Amino acid sequence: MTEQTRLAKYIAHAGVCSRKQASRLIDEGIVSVNNRPANHIDHVDDNDNIRIDGKRIQGRAALTYFAYNKPVGIDCKLNPNDASSLIHHLPSGTRVYPIGRLDKDSRGLLILTNDGEFCNQLLHPDFHQPKRYLVTVDKPLDDKFCQTMAKGVPVDKHITLPCTVEKIAVHQFSIILKQGLNRQIRKMAHYCGYKVVDLYREQIADLNLATLNLAENTHLKIDKSNILKN
Repeated sequence: MTEQTRLAKYIAHAGVCSRKQASRLIDEGIVSVNNRPANHIDHVDDNDNIRIDGKRIQGRAALTYFAYNKPVGIDCKLNPNDASSLIHHLPSGTRVYPIGRLDKDSRGLLILTNDGEFCNQLLHPDFHQPKRYLVTVDKPLDDKFCQTMAKGVPVDKHITLPCTVEKIAVHQFSIILKQGLNRQIRKMAHYCGYKVVDLYREQIADLNLATLNLAENTHLKIDKSNILKN
């Protein structure tokens, strides 16, 4: 990459993390450019000496994409000192990170990649990419539950965006979200008087875990076009 580009974007193209995460690293003061502390306004190219926590960034990485079927008990924080961390279950030989987290008690589809720009396409609210979940709760669902959830409820000083909610069994519903607040579904259900006992993410954008035939705690290399077909 010889054309100069904004520092956070450069870091994302290098496959280190998303652009948003790169901005956080700059804020933390652990990014340097040519042996000086980095600024958000820096524009860089492959001729610049860019380091994160002392380790040099080597320019654009080959972009790769994986689907991963996360089991309960795996933590999406990439902490090598935590035995339960996702970092111990990532594809070998490639530095990738998850697009959108699932909390430790949840399971299902994760997309792993080193494509920071693609991560932004999937996560930024301007793109409205849907994520579908199957959720089991601790007691029978009443008639108002789906309607209340679909309209939006208070979560962390926000009113959740309208979403699609459908009852599929006495204790189970499906929900399609186009936003991603922290532990959003669990908090939405709690507001309505229910406790989530199982949360399974089945789909992100056009990629459906049910069609991948992917066993739990395994990953599969996939084509980017299978995730976003349009």
